[in-house]
Amino acid sequence: MTVNKPPRSPRSRRTKHRLAADAGLLAVAAAFILPLAWVVLSSFDPEADLRVRLPGSLTLDNYDKVLTPEITFTPLLNSLLLCGGGTLLTVACAALAAYPLSRYRSRLNRPFMLTILFATSLPITAIMVPVYALFVQVDLIDTMQGTIFFFAASQLPFAIWLMKNFMDGVPKELEEAAWTDGASSFQSLLRIVLPLMGPGVAVVTVFSFVMMWGNFFVPFMLLLTPDQMPASVSINDFFGNKGTVVYGQLAAFSILYSTPVILLYVLVSRRLGGGFALGGAVKG
Repeated sequence: MTVNKPPRSPRSRRTKHRLAADAGLLAVAAAFILPLAWVVLSSFDPEADLRVRLPGSLTLDNYDKVLTPEITFTPLLNSLLLCGGGTLLTVACAALAAYPLSRYRSRLNRPFMLTILFATSLPITAIMVPVYALFVQVDLIDTMQGTIFFFAASQLPFAIWLMKNFMDGVPKELEEAAWTDGASSFQSLLRIVLPLMGPGVAVVTVFSFVMMWGNFFVPFMLLLTPDQMPASVSINDFFGNKGTVVYGQLAAFSILYSTPVILLYVLVSRRLGGGFALGGAVKG
């Protein structure tokens, strides 16, 4: 005699799926938490290695050794100059380029946007050789301004794409009211469009700055003077010959290196979560 098992209830199936999803999320979280825990713990460990462990004795010696002008302060200042200048140039150019793409209809808009999308997929290593040769010809090699220009040019395609999509969410009727009062297109962009799309500007700013801040290859190729190297390149100095690495100092420098990006995100987090408060702005 065969005994039929009762079918599982939908509630038990949902519980099983939820537990499986939670287990997957915990595994992903562990993949992110373990490296972060190693960096934090090793920065206070005088005998740090590749293991994630509690330090036998907490010390600030690793920070004392890296907090020098040659190791930390000068590279971080160079990074702020390069990434800050590149981000400002990227956001300004992206806003000016996205405005006509968002406000004026043309048969060339779609091909231009597809070209921009294609430009975002080009690997940076594929164009560095001709860029290096060009910079040598125009005497921009080993200059901060030349590296800033290339940083901005490399981030501009995706910044334009993002900026244009955010700008589409601002009603054109608000600009038309300003034009009626005698404002120019440039004035309406500065005084109406950009303030209303503050979250979009914040997204482009953070994305551009973070991508530039972690870029190793571009400044390594375009800058030759050690005093001009940013922190993304100088961190390579902690990796010595024959595989010797000063792990404690590397972890301490990594904490200091991550601080500006964290501070930037904290400063713009309100704008990121603010949304587009345009409700009721357009009547009729």
